[in-house]
Amino acid sequence: MFKALRYFGWPLLTGVLIALLIIQRFPQWVGLPSQDVNLQQAPQTTKIMQGPVSYADAVTLAAPAVVNLYTTKVVNKSAHPLFEDPQFRRFFGDNLPKQRRWESSLGSAVIMSPEGYLLTNNHVTSGADQIVVALKDGRETLARVIGSDPETDLAVLKIDLKNLPAITIGRSDSIHIGDVTLAIGNPFGVGQTVTMGIISATGRNQLGLNNYEDFIQTDAAINPGNSGGALVDANGNLVGINTAIFSKSGGSQGIGFAIPVKLALEVMKSIVEHGQVIRGWLGIEVQPLSQELAESFGMQGRPGIVVAGIFRDGPAARAGLQLGDVILSINGEPAGDGRKSMNQVARIKPNEKITIEVVRNGQQLKLVAEVGLRPPPAPVATKEEK
Repeated sequence: MFKALRYFGWPLLTGVLIALLIIQRFPQWVGLPSQDVNLQQAPQTTKIMQGPVSYADAVTLAAPAVVNLYTTKVVNKSAHPLFEDPQFRRFFGDNLPKQRRWESSLGSAVIMSPEGYLLTNNHVTSGADQIVVALKDGRETLARVIGSDPETDLAVLKIDLKNLPAITIGRSDSIHIGDVTLAIGNPFGVGQTVTMGIISATGRNQLGLNNYEDFIQTDAAINPGNSGGALVDANGNLVGINTAIFSKSGGSQGIGFAIPVKLALEVMKSIVEHGQVIRGWLGIEVQPLSQELAESFGMQGRPGIVVAGIFRDGPAARAGLQLGDVILSINGEPAGDGRKSMNQVARIKPNEKITIEVVRNGQQLKLVAEVGLRPPPAPVATKEEK
């Protein structure tokens, strides 16, 4: 028997090992599940997707239309800090010597037309006594403010020079996250600078920067002095007006915001034609329909916004809206977001009639309102004016 084992042992052991290896490598041959990881591989292609080596052509097209702004204003300031002391002012009153000094700030603007209309940010030009425009070709001139819109932080300027290099207008409603963008401006006053990045997000709002927000977010470096400059695509077409940065240090941290050129053009056209931006207005304040309010109104699961304030004798008051009404829709558009609904009203021309569907005391009503003209925002008093 032992002789038989010695005679058949090695071949038997070898066969068992081979069988185990086969089962491990090809388990499906004996009805066991495969241990291979099913990875999805991209189809082979001979086309290599890559961007251009240089964006010099885009910069050459767009950069001449981006100008530097030097704004100055006279500020009344006490000649000595002691004059600001309350005890000192108690004896001498307000008849204290003042000194006048010039404050200068830097920003950017974009030449939008050969006729000399420029777009920039309202916060760049607000309160300026004089605006100097410096072109890339070395020319300088004074600009006058045609109008401004603090609610979108845009301002329209006019200069009178010949042979102005107007920028090519792109389409901000056709951009995509991941598209290459170039920011052109005058950061920190060092001179015209171009930075590159991508579109990080679109439709950013509720940032607390403006009343009307629909920002393009980009990681192209935007710094103080870039405000009012151009955000262009990889072909040099204008897609936005650089406006703000998110920063804890005062410098770029990869989160910048630009106003889409579509919105900017609408504002510019209205200012040039009417001297102001024409917006529709209902004269109401709204708040979200919270879960608690929805339960109290018996409206769980239904979108809506609550009327929290009504302007006396305004369009909403004349239409019969009341405090506590829950607006379900405006002109058939669901009213689940107060900001979007008020922006919807703002885009409607004054004197047009709209249908407002509301719930009041558990009953659903349809009201008709005639949209009014939104009054301009109240000016914010400066420190010297207060």
